[in-house]
Amino acid sequence: MRAPRLIAAMVVASLLTVYAEPASAQGLGDRLKRKAKERLDQKTDKGMDKALDKAENTVKCAATDTACIEKAQAEGKTVDTGDGAVTTAASGGDVNSMKPGQGAWANYDFKPGERILFFDDLTKDEVGDFPRSMEFKSGALEIVEWQDGRWLRANADSEWFIPLPEVRPDRFTMEFDFYIPTGEVWIYFGEDRGRRLDFRGWGGTRLMNNHAGVQAQAEDPERESRIHRGRIMVDGKYAKVYVDDRRVLNVPNADLEKSNKIHFHADGDNERPSLFGNFRLAAGGKKLYDALSETGRVATQGIYFDTGSDRIRPESSPTLKEIAAMLKEHGDLALLIEGHTDNVGSAASNQTLSEKRAAAVKATLVADYGVEADRLETAGLGSTKPSGSNDTPEGRQTNRRVELVKK
Repeated sequence: MRAPRLIAAMVVASLLTVYAEPASAQGLGDRLKRKAKERLDQKTDKGMDKALDKAENTVKCAATDTACIEKAQAEGKTVDTGDGAVTTAASGGDVNSMKPGQGAWANYDFKPGERILFFDDLTKDEVGDFPRSMEFKSGALEIVEWQDGRWLRANADSEWFIPLPEVRPDRFTMEFDFYIPTGEVWIYFGEDRGRRLDFRGWGGTRLMNNHAGVQAQAEDPERESRIHRGRIMVDGKYAKVYVDDRRVLNVPNADLEKSNKIHFHADGDNERPSLFGNFRLAAGGKKLYDALSETGRVATQGIYFDTGSDRIRPESSPTLKEIAAMLKEHGDLALLIEGHTDNVGSAASNQTLSEKRAAAVKATLVADYGVEADRLETAGLGSTKPSGSNDTPEGRQTNRRVELVKK
């Protein structure tokens, strides 16, 4: 009987000690909180350094500017054409060396819309300015530069709008790069604050529609604050969300609003600012075969190449897969594959590059997707057949394309 009483006395004494020394307990709690914050700050700073080191080591070159590309290669830098194609210059190859359909890209199904509604890599404005293509609402926002890379930096919680030339269509895609060391960015597609898409700094995502009771969310297994590329593909009420090479959300009843503006609300502060860049918003048209049947030709922006190269990047998997499936389903169909460029660089280099890229598409469809070679022909037209104005970022982005022509 003495043992239970002894244990009880020890427990009471322990509790009395705790309650008798609240200041010490509070001090311990404060120290623990400070230590935790220091560790978080150190991790965040390392992530910021890693992200900015990557940005500082990047040089923007036109896809056909071989002098710029060769200079970057000699300096061991990364080359970015501003249209989503990033090449590790030191090795002459893509950061991700996989081919289309390999690894994580085998299940990747994002296909960008082919009609560009908005494109801005922030290169046409002055450093220190707010982008003229966007609308400012609140906070602290300015364009900053590391080497030749441009970012929209949020030094405080900030809001801005991306205007569209029309009300967002039923089929729509949006892409942008983000680095958010603390917090997230909320994206609204209209006035309803109960319907939004969130991208969190460490790669997590959330899509919500309170009116429909929709709450979809996903976490990034790495939980690393670094530069990510966020994407959304909308088809009517259906929405799919992507982070880097992964589809993270698949929501058939998202039912996002339709308006002529996209509203961004981002976390940020002076110590750990958030960064955003390479915005691309596009209208997704009909399926390739439907468009081809109507007009005899269809343009696709979903085939990506390394900078100044005919090497096809793995993000091209969904579009290549759709072309191959279309050819297999319609056995009498034969195609001319045309390569097109914008007018940046010399006409001769544009011509050569467009020819090589068209040939590379044919070779990939034959070797990796089982398409019969005699059903495909290729041609390169360089910058001679622009689809949009080469005087605007949107027009130049539209002109960098592969077209399929029914024979």
